[in-house]
Amino acid sequence: MQAVTFEGRKSVAFRSVPDPELGSSRDVIVRTHLSAICGSDLHVYLEREAGNDPGTPMGHEFMGEVVEVGEQVENLNKGDVVVSPFTTSCGRCFYCLSGLTCRCVHGQLFGWVEGGHGLAGAQAEYVRVPLADTTLIKVPEGIDPEPALFLGDILATGYFCAEMADVPTGGTYAVIGCGPVGLLAVVGALELGASRVFALDVIPERLALAESFGAIGVHAGSEDARARIVDSTEGRGPDAVLEVVGSPEASRAAIDLVRPGGVVSAVGVHTEAAFAFTPGEAYDKNLTYRAGRCPARHYMERLLPLVSERKYDLGSIISHRLPLAEGARGYALFDEKLESCTKVLLTP
Repeated sequence: MQAVTFEGRKSVAFRSVPDPELGSSRDVIVRTHLSAICGSDLHVYLEREAGNDPGTPMGHEFMGEVVEVGEQVENLNKGDVVVSPFTTSCGRCFYCLSGLTCRCVHGQLFGWVEGGHGLAGAQAEYVRVPLADTTLIKVPEGIDPEPALFLGDILATGYFCAEMADVPTGGTYAVIGCGPVGLLAVVGALELGASRVFALDVIPERLALAESFGAIGVHAGSEDARARIVDSTEGRGPDAVLEVVGSPEASRAAIDLVRPGGVVSAVGVHTEAAFAFTPGEAYDKNLTYRAGRCPARHYMERLLPLVSERKYDLGSIISHRLPLAEGARGYALFDEKLESCTKVLLTP
């Protein structure tokens, strides 16, 4: 089969790799209909997270059709259209039963193979899915495939980020970063009852998208964003800041912005060695800081109605739809934010 493979820092290739095979009686093989390039793929692409074996198919956002089924798979059949979270999960361990499916003791992340061990990714014609019964969900007829793809990562992650903030109905949020997850964090905050959501970015097109979803756009590079938000919250600052970027600068901005007694909810993938704030600063603000990987599988059925109702134009997040063969170009566009790139879909 053909796949987009990791080859080293800022290097991916479109090339032939062996077709996946069932490795367990609980596996299925999915023929990929759609895959996507995610912000966390850039951590691999840029080797902020190092160790992925060269030649590993990239990617963890995908949907497609089941074409081969292991003997012990009970809930899936050939021909089922399915969408996957970015990690597999058993549905039975302590973490799965508590809703933290991303920390399943048997789980694996798609697109990461180190020292020959791991799970190939989904920017490929076919994907092997372990623990298929408890990892995949079927896509009901009538649901648009592109927004359905978002259930397995960016929609779940944005909603999770807003829910972690635990702000009462009527609260004020600020979202730092209007990439795909930030835009869907805006959606999550509004769905959870926020009265106002400020969205901060420096790219006008992304701010316009945030405003189309119901946020108040704030250009962080051309105005005093903090003063504007603090002034509009009676001098306090927002009740919660949703940090989706995963950089020291974003962390610092979140800490400076949030009101005393507020919450910083962080789902950006951080690879730096230390926090961008001190214990003393956290103490002086009575800060609650919550962070972590989204348990996407836990949210997927819950968010299906949000996709099926078409309340938001989720497809507007997609700026580029490319054939899989142009995967390398897709990574360059997304990494360097060329051509007003917000989200890249790849089609085998």
